[in-house]
Amino acid sequence: MGVAVSAESKPEFIPNGPIPQHVGIIMDGNGRWAQARGLPRTMGHRAGTKNIRRILEESVRLGIKVLTVYAFSTENWGRPRAEVNHLMRLISQSIRDELDELDANGVQIRHSGRLEGISPRLREQIEYALERTRNNDTIILNVAFNYGGRAEIVDAIKEIIRKGYKPEDVTEELVSQHLYTAGLPDPDLIIRTGGEYRLSNFLTWQAAYAEYYATPTYWPDFDEAELRAAIAEFQHRERRFGLVKS
Repeated sequence: MGVAVSAESKPEFIPNGPIPQHVGIIMDGNGRWAQARGLPRTMGHRAGTKNIRRILEESVRLGIKVLTVYAFSTENWGRPRAEVNHLMRLISQSIRDELDELDANGVQIRHSGRLEGISPRLREQIEYALERTRNNDTIILNVAFNYGGRAEIVDAIKEIIRKGYKPEDVTEELVSQHLYTAGLPDPDLIIRTGGEYRLSNFLTWQAAYAEYYATPTYWPDFDEAELRAAIAEFQHRERRFGLVKS
């Protein structure tokens, strides 16, 4: 894993250089962004939700094929009830407001996480969005919602057992086929905004060999230039996947 770099030492983005095919983003700092402006935390979440479109559009321009955003973790249920309710309303509103345009622009929406515990109305919206966009191929927007990396692995193991596989049948490939992200490539790059250096239970299995990039920028302020800076850092990394360079 890598570390955050200062503005003075950031490498230059290479337009024709390697572009990560799958980027995961831990969208952190919404509440602190709002508090720094004397606003309620809910306004930070609203600004952060709107920012997804900007980064999604830039991802398409850059040629990224899968963008996974960490929208709501299984641990987030422990936040104050009013904040959780606001987040649920934001997600519901975003589907209503954005789905037509996302579909028209070829965005395939995927969901990684559990649907249990979500209101029937929101669950219906999510399932409709998944079905409506399932054949789109411009980019995959994979929303990690009600998601936890450990819960994902537990769910995969349960499904493998339910299907009757024998212990000797279990391989890394078989586990991957039963994760929420089945069919998607593992992430090449994990970005965390807000200055923290934790994965926070995000893509625990899939990110084993992903490059990690942290920035102090709060998510609502993470713009196209910030994304390119993260990719520039990725372009200058040497990825060995546990091997030794020839």
